[in-house]
Amino acid sequence: MRKELRMFALTVASAVFLSAAASAQDGPLKVALDGTFAPHAMPKLGGGVEGFNVDLANEIGRRLKRKMDITAAQWSGLLPALQAGTYDFIVAPTTVTEERSKNLLFTEGYLNTDYQFLVKKGTQDIADLTGFKGKVIAVNKGSSYDRWARSLTDKIGWEVVSYGTNTDAVQAVLSGRAFANVAGNTVVAWAAKKNPRLQLSYLHSTGRVFAMPFRKDDFAMRNKVEAVIECMKQDGTIAGLSRKWFGVEPAADSAAKTVYAGYGVPGLRGHQDDGHAVNCQ
Repeated sequence: MRKELRMFALTVASAVFLSAAASAQDGPLKVALDGTFAPHAMPKLGGGVEGFNVDLANEIGRRLKRKMDITAAQWSGLLPALQAGTYDFIVAPTTVTEERSKNLLFTEGYLNTDYQFLVKKGTQDIADLTGFKGKVIAVNKGSSYDRWARSLTDKIGWEVVSYGTNTDAVQAVLSGRAFANVAGNTVVAWAAKKNPRLQLSYLHSTGRVFAMPFRKDDFAMRNKVEAVIECMKQDGTIAGLSRKWFGVEPAADSAAKTVYAGYGVPGLRGHQDDGHAVNCQ
């Protein structure tokens, strides 16, 4: 009788363990983003957040058959919290750099992150940076765009004026105090989409991309998510989200449409060139 009880107890314990393991595999994925970075994520009426990356995250969850538990938090705390195990991965737009690839594992890029100029509607097309010679360029104070524009002042011959927010920099263009605003291509596209008095101008390619970061050793989850991203590129879902939120059709050779070899960003740490084929069944 005692032997039978012990066997019963072991069976129950095993069932509980397997149930917990299955729950961990099928339960919600804890992810996070900066909820104030429009149009990637921003507050919506009635509560919660909306935006390109919110839609992207939810579609990834749908295809993985996992609920997405999305937390909106300050950008500065997202990557440390990921490393601490608070989140499974980060769904905020994160620029992949050599330095970051030393400490984090990335999917392949899903959007290009470039510098783009915003001008008044009807402004003549500008083919290169020299077209801004003698012009006033408005930037968000302390941003990477501010530093970049100032580093080129002597070379280009433009005047850079910094504003407290990029919204103020855009307003400077509308009021005529600046000829153009330069910021991230998706942010600038959002501004042009919202205001018919503005239009997109010259785009300066950085060669960098937005990708999703994971903990350094989490190859399994990174590869699962990347496989979904590849399918979303192939079936046009990411391009559709670009049209919805940025009002822009991605170029045929852009990260939004290009499926790259292997897993991760080619040429950077964490890239696995395993020759896998895209499987969207």
